[in-house]
Amino acid sequence: MSKTMQYDLVILNGRVIDPETTLDAIRNVGVTDGTVAIITEEMIEGRETIDATGLVVAPGFIDMHNHNVAAPFGQKLALLDGVTTPMELEAGVYPIDEWYAALEGRCRSNYGASVGTIPVRENIFNQGYTSRFAGDFLFDMQVPGETHTSMKWSTQIATAEEIEKIGKLLEEGLRQGAVGIGHCPGYMEFGSTQRESTLVQKLAGKHGTFVAVHGRFSSQQPPSSGLLSLAEHMAPQAVYGGGLVIQHMTAQTLSVTPEALELIDDARARGVQVLAEIYPYNFGSTIAGADYLHPDNYQNNMGRDYGDLTEVSTMKPLTKERYEELVETAPGTSVLFLNATEETVNAALAHPSSVLGSDSYPYTRRKEGGPAIEWDTPFDDVNGHPRGAGSHARLLRLVREKTVDIPLTLAVSKMTFMIARFLEDNGVEQMKQKGRIQVGADADITVFDPETVIDNATARDGGLPSTGIPYVIVNGTTVVRDSELLNDVFPGKPVRCS
Repeated sequence: MSKTMQYDLVILNGRVIDPETTLDAIRNVGVTDGTVAIITEEMIEGRETIDATGLVVAPGFIDMHNHNVAAPFGQKLALLDGVTTPMELEAGVYPIDEWYAALEGRCRSNYGASVGTIPVRENIFNQGYTSRFAGDFLFDMQVPGETHTSMKWSTQIATAEEIEKIGKLLEEGLRQGAVGIGHCPGYMEFGSTQRESTLVQKLAGKHGTFVAVHGRFSSQQPPSSGLLSLAEHMAPQAVYGGGLVIQHMTAQTLSVTPEALELIDDARARGVQVLAEIYPYNFGSTIAGADYLHPDNYQNNMGRDYGDLTEVSTMKPLTKERYEELVETAPGTSVLFLNATEETVNAALAHPSSVLGSDSYPYTRRKEGGPAIEWDTPFDDVNGHPRGAGSHARLLRLVREKTVDIPLTLAVSKMTFMIARFLEDNGVEQMKQKGRIQVGADADITVFDPETVIDNATARDGGLPSTGIPYVIVNGTTVVRDSELLNDVFPGKPVRCS
């Protein structure tokens, strides 16, 4: 296309960072029909113009670990944090077709999901389970009286026949286009067997895809340290192939994180497709009934106490009595929990081969209770982990402050190209067009101010959006303009395997 032609959108005078080609220079970018049409030093014109003087023009951020994908409120927070492609890969969903159909034409951001062993197990073990959220089990757990969720998915040991059925349902999901397999033995430490961990990796190798895993142990003590969690999945991977993502690794490996990263780097050097994902906080968000919060583990193996747990709905620290009450009567209650130290987390974020993931968890409405779903939910009317609102801006701020001492270009790559490359190498063909600012790439673009971008969400006000990200473009359509969300555009497209 000639430089004299008018493009749909032009972004002028920005610092364009393309992690794959290492381009880092002032350029003008032209977008037509949802793709990048030109990157040039010459002046270009478009029907819509963004002046990016003093700003960074980066690929749209990709989040492999977002449990808020299906909620408009979650999409809103992700977009304001620069995320154009959030995906639910750790817990996964089931049925796959139903989940994608529910989101078609209704998303401001792109969207994708794995097929998960948690919802598959619940469907097999609990015949009374019904879904209000098109198979998105984590949201169903927030309204257990209506969806009739149980904890059987966590506690019940599958028979040989049931394991065979689990495998068939997972393969059904893969045939329907699931982006990998989600497997969370850390939430079913005494229910899901190592046989199931071997099964999912065997299926990943068979289908040319990957497993996104929440490891069985969150521990820095023998005999069940977080390193053993890696071994449970890397051993069958060595036999059967397929990719492997160790999600929010520092929450499992704690003080043995350096050894875990060394193991992963040595495996990668031998061609093994394994990736360590980190969120930029020293505390996590989960359910009260999570196995790893049991005092035998949380206190003994993680070095924490009841007061290091916070009930999200009230933002009050737990006592022994309240913890036991929740586990008995409402195990799906959202809680925050301290895990790794800040020093461990920051060092892991700086590691050259790690990538960023938010682990955005469903927010709780302060007044009404229940999950925050609707687009117009007020930012200051929810409780929840700040990572759902601020993970990506937080990493950029930590890099600016040199708390995480890496080049800005590497920080951008950890949120874009490095993730896209892993996914495309493991069966997700669409990702060849994402995570890049190149001619022909999808025009998913995040424009941020490197001097002012900041995460505003805190543990007490977890829904406050990031600032310093004035423009976000999804498939060539501007969805954030001058830091304001546009409510009437739905350019998001599904990410699925063919």
